[in-house]
Amino acid sequence: MDKLKRVLSGRDTEEPSGLTEVFEATTLSWNTRVKGFVACFAIGCLFSVLGSCLLWIVPKKGLVLFAVFYTLGNIASIGSTLFLMGPVKQLKRMFEPTRLIATIVMLLCLILTLCSAFWWHKKGLVLLFCILQFFALAW
Repeated sequence: MDKLKRVLSGRDTEEPSGLTEVFEATTLSWNTRVKGFVACFAIGCLFSVLGSCLLWIVPKKGLVLFAVFYTLGNIASIGSTLFLMGPVKQLKRMFEPTRLIATIVMLLCLILTLCSAFWWHKKGLVLLFCILQFFALAW
């Protein structure tokens, strides 16, 4: 009966995927969403600051720790908006044509930051990709 109502109202002409049904079934209250957003965003900021501090404090492994914590901080900050918008809506908006380039640059820079720290051991590339992460996130 629900499917008939959706089709007649023009809201849904396709069968929803299993993933969409899971995300729609797990709704959170607004209060819980705000708490999740604040917690995840605070963890992201903490990781980013911690990574920046570790760059200067730890002499040999500082670069790797900086890359890992800065990248985890950005991932947590992006993940915090999942609480406010919901995962499906967030992914749809991230991959809209107007945001597609920024999303691709951001995801690519996340990966390249870790690659340049772990495998290539190039400090300049780590800093460059972190700066590009920042600009892609702001874009």
